[in-house]
Amino acid sequence: MTKIILILLFSVGFTTLNFAQELQIDEKGFETFEMTEGDTTYIMKKYFMVFLKKGEKRDQSPEESAIIQKGHMDHMAKLAEEGIIQMAGPFGDDGEVRGIVIYSVPTEEEVKKLTSEDPAVKAGRLIMEIHPFWCAKGTTLN
Repeated sequence: MTKIILILLFSVGFTTLNFAQELQIDEKGFETFEMTEGDTTYIMKKYFMVFLKKGEKRDQSPEESAIIQKGHMDHMAKLAEEGIIQMAGPFGDDGEVRGIVIYSVPTEEEVKKLTSEDPAVKAGRLIMEIHPFWCAKGTTLN
């Protein structure tokens, strides 16, 4: 049912928040709103989807690249343990966009801070493209 809701949102042109009068900000600063579909009410929450893209500095030695990658993975694992990262993974091709990360933080400024601390971003191997992303709380992949 959640997949249907998400498809429905995008199929009717859900590109901006049309529910501004119902927007709530919880005690942690997260923006949410309720959306009812039939007899089910979903709590829609703003997350941040980050596209990990190839950076300009990718000329490190294989040894340096391995150290940077380990630091990147350690950084991501720490944020996942803290519940900040909800989902992350690489893409299966060799394109400019290397993967995605979905952050559960209240503001874009916080996402920028967290991504700037990533060793792969610091080294210039990756750049981050940040987008607000609305999703029903509790949505999972099967």
